[in-house]
Amino acid sequence: MNAVTRTSLVRPTSHRSAVRGITMIGLLFWAALVSMAGIVTLRVLPTVNEYYTILGAVEKISKTGGNTVPEIRAAFDRHKSIEYSITSVSGADLEITKNDERVVVSFGYDKEVELFGPVYLLIKYRGSSR
Repeated sequence: MNAVTRTSLVRPTSHRSAVRGITMIGLLFWAALVSMAGIVTLRVLPTVNEYYTILGAVEKISKTGGNTVPEIRAAFDRHKSIEYSITSVSGADLEITKNDERVVVSFGYDKEVELFGPVYLLIKYRGSSR
C-alpha cells in the first residue's frame, strides 16, 4: 500500500498541456512588431497634424478670405506665416474655384516619411473646403 500511495502523488512530467506562457522567440517577435508600429506612428503623426491644420486654414479662408483668387492666396499666406506647422503648401499651390457663388479652395500634396535607411512611406494628402 505504501508503494501505491507514493506513485499516486507523483505528477507526470512528460505532459506538456499544463505548460503555458510565451516563449522567448514569441516575445521578441511581438516586441519587434509593436516597436515597428510605434516608429511608424511617431513618424506619421506630425504629417497628419499638418494636414488637419491646412484643412482648417483652407476652410476658414474659403469663408472669410475674400472673393478673388489673389485675395484668397494672400489670406492663406498670411495664415501660413502665423501657423508654424504648415510647410508643405503655399498660397500658390491652392486650386480655387467657384460653385454656385461659393468659393471652394482645394489642395493636394505628397509627403515622404523616412522610416529607416532607404525605406520611405509616401502619403498623398488631398483636401478641399466644404
